[in-house]
Amino acid sequence: MSLPDVVWLNTSTSLQCFAQPLLARLSHQVTLAQWNYQQDPDKGCSFDEAIFQLHQYISTLKQPVHLIGHSTAGLLGLFYTRRYPDNVKSLTLLAVGNNPAVDWQSHYYAHRPLMNRQKLLNAMVYNLFGYQDKQTLQDLITILEQDLESSLSPNSLFRQMNVLPGGVSVPLMIYGGQNDLIVELEALQGWQPWLKAEDRLLTCSEGRHFFHFFQASQVGEQILKFWNNFSQPNLTKDPSLCNVIPKI
Repeated sequence: MSLPDVVWLNTSTSLQCFAQPLLARLSHQVTLAQWNYQQDPDKGCSFDEAIFQLHQYISTLKQPVHLIGHSTAGLLGLFYTRRYPDNVKSLTLLAVGNNPAVDWQSHYYAHRPLMNRQKLLNAMVYNLFGYQDKQTLQDLITILEQDLESSLSPNSLFRQMNVLPGGVSVPLMIYGGQNDLIVELEALQGWQPWLKAEDRLLTCSEGRHFFHFFQASQVGEQILKFWNNFSQPNLTKDPSLCNVIPKI
C-alpha cells in the first residue's frame, strides 16, 4: 500500500462527521490518511502529548506530507509544523483565525457565565449552522455536548488561550467562511502580514464555521489546486488508500 501524500488531522470524534464530504471529494484525487487524536477525559488537554503522538505517526511515513485540519485540529497542525517543518510539504488551515486558539468552545466558555447551558447550546447551534428544525437542533446540541466532553481544546471555563499567527516556513493555505461567526472574516484577514509569496488566503461565501461540509466540492477544488503547486508529479489517487475514508 502506498504511503499517503496528505494527512487529515482530527481532534474531535463528534465533529469528524462534518469533514466527511470534503474527505470523500479529496480522496478521489489524493492518497489521504486520517490521523485521530482521542482526548482522555480523565486527563487535562495536552497539545504536547498530541504533537508527540502525531510525530510518532508521521515519522513512520518517511516522507513529508501535506497537513490539513479544521479549527483545533488546524491549531495542532500549526504547532506541529512549527516544530517539525521538514516533515511537512504544506499546511492547510480551515476556520483558523489570526488567534489560532479561537474555536467554538472559546465562544461557549466566554458566554457560559452569562447564560444557562441549554440556552447557550441553542445559541451556539444557530451561530455554527444557522436556523434548524427542532429535531436537527437537538441532534446538533448532542454533538456539541459530546465535543465539550471529549475533544482536545486549548480553552476551558477557567482559561482562554492566545496563540500568535505565523511561524510557518512551509507553504500555507488559510481558508475560512465569510459568514463564520466563530472565526470572522477580520480574523482570517489578520493572517495577511504573516503570509509568504506562495501562501494563499481564501474565503467561502457560504457555510459558516463548517463551510467545508456545506461547500465540499468548491473547497476541495481549491485545496487540490494549492497542493498541486507543490507536488511533483501532481497528486493522484491511489485506490489502495480509499479505505481510510469512512463512508458518509
